[in-house]
Amino acid sequence: MQLPPRRTQPARSHRSKLGVMIGRGALCVVAAAVIVGVYLVPSPIDPKPFIFEGPPPALEGPLAVNTRLQKGRRLFAGQLKGPESFTADDHGNVYTGTVDGKLWRIQQDELHFITQMGTNIPECGTDTDYEPLCGRPHGVRLDRHGQLIVADSYLGLFRVDPHSGEKTLLLSSRDGADGIPFGFLNGLEISRNGTVFFTDSSSRWGRRHVRYEVIETNHLGRLLMYDPETGHVKTLLDSLYMPNGIAFSPDEDFLLMAETSIGRILRYWLKGPKAGTKEVVLNNMPGYPDNIRASDRDTFLVGITTIRFPGRLFPPFLDLIGPYPAVKRFMTKVVPLSWYSVLLPKYGLVLELGLDGEIVDSLHDPNGSLTWAISDVFQHGGRVYLGSTDLPFLPVLEDLR
Repeated sequence: MQLPPRRTQPARSHRSKLGVMIGRGALCVVAAAVIVGVYLVPSPIDPKPFIFEGPPPALEGPLAVNTRLQKGRRLFAGQLKGPESFTADDHGNVYTGTVDGKLWRIQQDELHFITQMGTNIPECGTDTDYEPLCGRPHGVRLDRHGQLIVADSYLGLFRVDPHSGEKTLLLSSRDGADGIPFGFLNGLEISRNGTVFFTDSSSRWGRRHVRYEVIETNHLGRLLMYDPETGHVKTLLDSLYMPNGIAFSPDEDFLLMAETSIGRILRYWLKGPKAGTKEVVLNNMPGYPDNIRASDRDTFLVGITTIRFPGRLFPPFLDLIGPYPAVKRFMTKVVPLSWYSVLLPKYGLVLELGLDGEIVDSLHDPNGSLTWAISDVFQHGGRVYLGSTDLPFLPVLEDLR
């Protein structure tokens, strides 16, 4: 007698479905655990909401797109990384500082090392974690005696002999001013009488965490004044949004100052009936301003470190997340700092401002063929030197026309 075949397929199918259900359940549990874990991890920042006055201004009139920034060349590729700010002497020498904490003299397209602001170790320039040890010179100017005054973002305010490299600490970041240590020394300018004006961009975040500073949108920056004769330092303005570059008017009756994290330019009056007061002269800018320099025609040149132009599908990244502190907290928990550079377009932009802060002209490099993320625009000896905070070369134009 022949027995009917066993029916095993339904049992196997049942076990298979059960396994799939268990696997999906396990994945859901893991995903939920990850979400809860990320939620419970404290955010490194304490962000505030910020909303711009409106969308970025249209690229028309003085902001019309052009390719004038593409007419230059790159010098010292692979030798200078992040030449951020410049000054020059009467002999044609140009001075700058780089991310590895070094000061340099440029003499007829030759590069000469001056000194190391901090400790000179092989790791300098390889990782931002070494910057507090190696130093990071930002603002660099020559005083009336031919000495370099240097705002090192981590270490403080220095006087440096440009020939011997001898350093003298004028103000320690640890001591700071008014009981508040300096967290991020940045912009620097020296008046005709020798008074040093400088900015401390944040009392919370150092230079290596600048992206946290921008995303957090706090107002923990200061404008300060240092008298080299008395050694006295004074806070002129506080509660500023990442104050950065500063530049005097031709008569030194006021200075302009960039508030980088909110795309704004302030005027601070030094003389006259408004002395000691500030006012906004340019807001809702097409990008985030860095240094401001006086031009050779009584205007101001502003390097734009990141543009705010909308993309094809999305509005500008920082505009998009600005109103939402929760989004900012989450992003800084899960996205490494180094990844944010992927979101920044390679677009070079320089603005020329009139004395009242109005945009009168602009220079563009739409695809970053020469440079992008411009920190400084320095005219000297018939050339224009374009700074950056991290790019491994020095872009130079023969003129701005």
